[in-house]
Amino acid sequence: MNTAVATSVFGVFMVGTVALGLLAVRGRGGQGGLTEWSVGGRSLGPVFIWVLMAGEGYTSFSYLGAAGWGYNYGAPVLYVVAYMSCGYAVGYVVGPLLWDYARRHGLVSVSDMVAHRFGRPWLGAGVAVLATVFLLPYIQLQITGMGVVVSTISYGAISLNWAYFIGFAVTTGFVVVSGLRGSAWVSVLKDVLVIGTLAFLAVYVPLHYFDGYGDFLDQVVSEKRDWLTLPGHGGSPYGEAWFATTSFLNALTVVVFPTTVAGYLGARNADALRRNAIWLPAYNVLLFVPMLLGLAALFVVPGLTGAGSNLALFKLVVDSLPAWAVGVIGVAAALSSIVPMAVFMLVIGTMWGSSVLSLLPRWRSPARQKLASQGVVVAAGALALVLTYATPNTLVRLSLISYEGMAQLVPMLLLGLVWRRLSLAGALSGLVVGVAVVCGLVFTDRDPVFGVNAGIVALGVNLAVALVVSYAGPADRDPRPDAEVLARDPVDDEDDDAGDAGGGDVSGAVPAASGR
Repeated sequence: MNTAVATSVFGVFMVGTVALGLLAVRGRGGQGGLTEWSVGGRSLGPVFIWVLMAGEGYTSFSYLGAAGWGYNYGAPVLYVVAYMSCGYAVGYVVGPLLWDYARRHGLVSVSDMVAHRFGRPWLGAGVAVLATVFLLPYIQLQITGMGVVVSTISYGAISLNWAYFIGFAVTTGFVVVSGLRGSAWVSVLKDVLVIGTLAFLAVYVPLHYFDGYGDFLDQVVSEKRDWLTLPGHGGSPYGEAWFATTSFLNALTVVVFPTTVAGYLGARNADALRRNAIWLPAYNVLLFVPMLLGLAALFVVPGLTGAGSNLALFKLVVDSLPAWAVGVIGVAAALSSIVPMAVFMLVIGTMWGSSVLSLLPRWRSPARQKLASQGVVVAAGALALVLTYATPNTLVRLSLISYEGMAQLVPMLLLGLVWRRLSLAGALSGLVVGVAVVCGLVFTDRDPVFGVNAGIVALGVNLAVALVVSYAGPADRDPRPDAEVLARDPVDDEDDDAGDAGGGDVSGAVPAASGR
């Protein structure tokens, strides 16, 4: 009976989610082509940008992984709050720059921006392939998270392997049909459920199991003292140096993460991005709830190890709540997987459609690019599903691998868009060396390096090589003016649709692409 009730609630909400995605693109998806599908026709207002970017920050990694790492280690998991808050501050400056650059030149992805900056389409294709490699662990993370949710709320009736497949199938179908606009609409439903369920659990769990926060925290201090200080429980390698370097690296990287950039590019204007950067840190307060629940699970469901720690939060839920409540909380956690996973898959499809397959003459039409992008979405999701079966891992570990690899794009993209002297040879050399260093460290289990995040070590080497090669070699002979190559801060002219060079063409192209 419990299985039937919980899974019925879950199934109804999943059908409603797909229907909401279809409603969001009604009358738009068939006409808008790749721009409408991938960046919502660049027409999303402040509310949709808010919930979409909040959804990017609040995934199954946050819902389940934060509880799992709180359960395993304790204090080191607080880096999530630190880097996301700092990342929004960086995004206040960087977001409008990227939005304006993409809008002026009709670009829809990070790979497009790199290709335009250096005037080399093949470079955009290479960046798309590289970004895909480092995004796949994040898709795997979301599949793992949703699989844990589906299996747990079914009270074990659905195995993890089948639950992983259900997560893949639902999300792939959703993103192929609805695109970025559908993800933004579903983010509204997701945020309502996440805020409501976490607020409830923050009150319910301490009262139900410990007679309140006083007794709960007293028990943590007296029995689990190691969890409250860095480096956390069990002599983990995640001490003060790791915490500081990881927070810094992720705060810098999150603003160039292809999914974050997709949110930037979907905005109607730059001011919406600035307002969101101011208010989004408040959303991080919610992250303390799963961290605390992970500590609570230490006393209620001891003995979880490895990837099993991802179950910490839901073990509490299933142990004490009626089936219908388990179903509702399961929906909130599942949507925390579906929305970000949809955007990750969407971004991969967009990069391949606009930067890789567009190099082939037969795939250059807007309709074919969109079709190709949708095909890549299915392929990327299927590959991530295979990786989920073959190499399961804890959710936080998968997140760290993605960020460490994606950080190597920072010099090529951010430095390249504001500094003309950065040469193609310098940017490419730095990227290759940085990726080689981070892969060598991560896959030989040398992360952290002497207590420091391996990604920031690789980024330092990357930047040094890029600067040395750029200064030592000849300057690139790109005849285009700075206004065409470099980004600018659209503070004074963000509402001017056609006043700058190239602006007329782009502002004319966008309405046609969005079907308006």
